Amino acid sequence: MEAVVLVGGQGTRLQPLTLRTPKPMLPFAGSPFLSHLITRLRAADVDHVVLATSYRPEVFHEFFGSGRDFGMRIDFVTETAPLGTGGGIRNVARRLESGPDDPVLVFNGDVLSGHDIRAQLEMHRRREAAVTLHLVEVDDARAFGCVPTDSHARVTGFIEKSDSPVTNRINAGCYVFTRKVIDLIPEGRVVSVERETFPGLLETGEMMLGYIDTSYWLDVGTPAAFAKGSADIVTGVLESPALIAPPGEALLQEDAIVHSGAVVNGGSVIGPRTKVDAGAQVTRSVIADGVHIAAGATVFNSLVGRRSKIGQRTVVANAVIGEGVSIGADNELTGGVRIWNDAEIADGAIRFSPLP
Repeated sequence: MEAVVLVGGQGTRLQPLTLRTPKPMLPFAGSPFLSHLITRLRAADVDHVVLATSYRPEVFHEFFGSGRDFGMRIDFVTETAPLGTGGGIRNVARRLESGPDDPVLVFNGDVLSGHDIRAQLEMHRRREAAVTLHLVEVDDARAFGCVPTDSHARVTGFIEKSDSPVTNRINAGCYVFTRKVIDLIPEGRVVSVERETFPGLLETGEMMLGYIDTSYWLDVGTPAAFAKGSADIVTGVLESPALIAPPGEALLQEDAIVHSGAVVNGGSVIGPRTKVDAGAQVTRSVIADGVHIAAGATVFNSLVGRRSKIGQRTVVANAVIGEGVSIGADNELTGGVRIWNDAEIADGAIRFSPLP
């Protein structure tokens, strides 16, 4: 079984952490985010994955290599210019080995999902569909394009963002393509599957199905969502074969030192060689390797990059702290603030809070 994973985005909403590391390779529940998807694919009997890369492709190569450590074969295809979702899928077709009528899984590389991949594949095969989309239901679909279906789960349209969506079902970013459909996508230009490929299939009468379920699903594109997704795996809300320890309130990685008088909870990850001093509290946050969180500091719902320092009594909440940052004592950084790589902040220099 083969799968394509689209991992070419630059992750601008997670800057500055993505200035040196692609979003799918950022630390997440103790491993790079993408490793959680790769291990789920292996559990679903996928044995060949093609990564469609663009930004910093060498980071993917260095970590995954041939794929042997994951029990599969991994190939890489790098876009030299943005091609969109459809163009990106078509660009890797030459590396696929499936026959024209075989199913090929395609995943967006920034989605965290607990849905049953095998069940989606079975639906696709049984109904002999051209494409089967994973659809999820959201409370408010106004921020998304929506995907209506009929009583037989056939997709009937693709509706752009609207203040009055006709359904709360949205595209969840996992597809099963029949291989020959991939080969029909125009080559060498920008193609959107949502705006061109899928509507074109509907116009020609091809069967497109919606696999609808209510399992866990999260787009991890924002800092808050990234922290939440990591915490949900650490605490066991979502199972992941890549989790390196039993679920619990926190994940302490190799050589992490947490003082007995510190509190680490909410599914936080404390990276390798990171130190958390007495009286500090870390809640629902991802702390990378080599960080020092000093006595009395508070880190809440935040991402902290490698080799950074959070000073005594400093509060970091709903924030992104880049790599190599030094924050002095008695600062307050909240409300979505981002601190760029290698910045230095003196003691008591910042009080950044949202208005009440």
